[in-house]
Amino acid sequence: MKDASIHLDSSILRAYDIRGTVGDSLRLIDAHAIGQAFATIANRRIGRQPKLCVAYDGRVSSTDLERELVKGMLKSGAQVTRLGLGPTPMLYFGVHALKHDGGVMITGSHNPANFNGFKLVLNGMPFWDDDIQHLGNLISDGEFLEGEGVSTDFSIGQDYVQRIRQEYKSNTGLSVAWDPGNGASGEVLQRLVEQLPGEHLILNGSIDGTFPSHHPDPTIAENLEELISAVINNSCDLGIGFDGDGDRIGVVDDKGEIIWGDQLLTLYAKDLLREMPGATVIADVKASLVFFEEVAAKGGIPVMWRTGHSPIKSKMRELNAPLAGEMSGHIFFSDRYYGFDDAIYAAVRLLDLVVRSQNPLSKLRESLPKTCHTPEIRIPCSDSHKFQIIEAVYESLAELKGIEVNRLDGVRVTTQDGWWLLRASNTQPVLVARCEGKTKTQLENLKLMLNQELKKHDIDLENLISS
Repeated sequence: MKDASIHLDSSILRAYDIRGTVGDSLRLIDAHAIGQAFATIANRRIGRQPKLCVAYDGRVSSTDLERELVKGMLKSGAQVTRLGLGPTPMLYFGVHALKHDGGVMITGSHNPANFNGFKLVLNGMPFWDDDIQHLGNLISDGEFLEGEGVSTDFSIGQDYVQRIRQEYKSNTGLSVAWDPGNGASGEVLQRLVEQLPGEHLILNGSIDGTFPSHHPDPTIAENLEELISAVINNSCDLGIGFDGDGDRIGVVDDKGEIIWGDQLLTLYAKDLLREMPGATVIADVKASLVFFEEVAAKGGIPVMWRTGHSPIKSKMRELNAPLAGEMSGHIFFSDRYYGFDDAIYAAVRLLDLVVRSQNPLSKLRESLPKTCHTPEIRIPCSDSHKFQIIEAVYESLAELKGIEVNRLDGVRVTTQDGWWLLRASNTQPVLVARCEGKTKTQLENLKLMLNQELKKHDIDLENLISS
């Protein structure tokens, strides 16, 4: 049946999810239409009334968006199981454990408090890219199925915690500082640490969608300052932070040093390859050359792939890879888990790894080869302009001799000094850059080359980073 058409703001239909500014580009009426459209698509693909899970994060706007989303799903005939407040991986777990057809998580992830959105899964796979564009077109057409859906509430949190707890095998405990950053993981984390041995200090554990402590993104160093202080002041074995919806992890070792996402993935990979020799491990285009060399040296098959949780999950399924990860802290295990990005699960795997190693985490970090590299550099750039810059940079470099240009995701340029990357974020209005060389001189050469390209577009890298 055709409903009055609604036109979504095209900016919210992103590559991996739907996300916008609440009350501006993202409205309650949009949530209702998204619910109708997703239920309609699920019905047509499955061939029957779909069973869908819904959960939401702790943002101020999330409960209202969840209510309207569910109304839309019910109007198009879905059976909806409402899992309530919790992290995104709890939603993924619920879909798996309850054997539902799909689900929707209402979350703004690591974005500022005035953002919110929807992460969708269907038939065991992420619902993304062309799927999201199809959903937007369906909403514009207003051709929704009509039906009488039914909604039930179900608490999955304890089952989720118990499943994660299984991964900690030792009776020996660690001293751990945790910082969920007032995000949606707070309640689940409290349940978890009550079941783990050791001493556990939780910072910013109350769920507060205004994020009063710091921005909910543990991949930015300044957001880990409180965690670092807690580790040092309390002589903790390590510190672990989560983003706003609990699918990205940030780690600090016993010396207060940040372990970046690609370093963490390398440690996981070396551990996994002891049990699964020859396994394929996937990293995104932002990952250090150290990851690729270390995995190959341990007999594994390292694969570089596009950034983003949806393309990574799809590539894992294609290659039957038991492990994957991103520089941004998304870690995916499918050896004993379900292949989705779960920072809380990844945290317990890390605790177990550290105990089994019988070494402090700092020693594991220091065992990795040293390079000179930048962290992720995020350059503000409008959504309408960022992809144009990437194309222009590629065209500028295409004819240069003595360099290798990888177009897998953005532009990754390899020279005799090392490599640099420039790509357009699919979740924020930013360009993302990174450089890595084996010496400081090489790193400076790479930064200079990147900056020369950016200056053509009135962007000066020197104003954004220091050596």
